[in-house]
Amino acid sequence: MTRIRFQQSLDELKDQLLEMGGMAEQAIQRATLAYRTRDLSICELVSQGEVAINRKQREIDQAATDVLAMEQPMAVDLRFILSAIKINAELERVGDSAENISGRVRKMKKMGAAEMPVDVPRMAALASEMVRKSLQSFIDGDAESARAVLAMDDAVDAMNRAAYKALTAVMTEQGNLAPQALNALMIARALERIADHATSIAEDVIFWVQGADVRHSKSLKTAPDPHEMGAA
Repeated sequence: MTRIRFQQSLDELKDQLLEMGGMAEQAIQRATLAYRTRDLSICELVSQGEVAINRKQREIDQAATDVLAMEQPMAVDLRFILSAIKINAELERVGDSAENISGRVRKMKKMGAAEMPVDVPRMAALASEMVRKSLQSFIDGDAESARAVLAMDDAVDAMNRAAYKALTAVMTEQGNLAPQALNALMIARALERIADHATSIAEDVIFWVQGADVRHSKSLKTAPDPHEMGAA
C-alpha cells in the first residue's frame, strides 16, 4: 500500500465514522421524540436504526483491520486507527442506549399517562450535542475541543442526579406512579450513559492527537445508580 493510498484509507475510515455518528445522533433524536409522543412507530424506527448501526459497526471494524493488515503505520497513525476502533464501539453503544430508551417508552405506553419530573428532551439535547462535538473534534483532530466535551459531562451528571432525586420521591410518595417513574429514571440513566460514551470518544481523540491517556482523570461519579433499584 502506497502512502497516498494509506492516507486515503484513513480518510475513508474517518468518513465512515462520521456517517456512524450521524446514525447515532438520529437514534437519540428518535428515542427522545418517542418519549415525548409515546409513538410506538417511532420506537420501531429506533429498532430498525439499531440494526443498521450494528451493521455499520462491523463494516468499520473490518475497514480498520484491513488498514492495519496492509500497512505498518507510524505511531500517530496507529493511534488514529486504534482510536477509530474504540470510537466505533462507543457509537454503537449510543445506539444501544437509544434502543433501551425506546424499550422503556414501550413499557410506559402500556401505563396511564403521567408527567414525570425529569426534562428528558433537555438531557437528550445536551447528550446529543456532546456526541456531535466529540465527533467533530475527531474530524478536526482538535484535542482542545475534545477537552471541552469532557467539561460538558458534569452538566449531564447533575441532571441525572436531579432526576434520581425527583423520581425516587415520586416512587416513595405516589406508589401508583412508581412504574412510570422507574422507567423515566432508567431513561435518564440511558441518557447519562450516552454522555459517558461521548466523553470516551473525546478521550480517544486526545489520545490520538496528543498521545495522552486522560481516562479516569476526573473524580468518580457519586450519583446513585438507578440499576441498583432493579428493572421495571
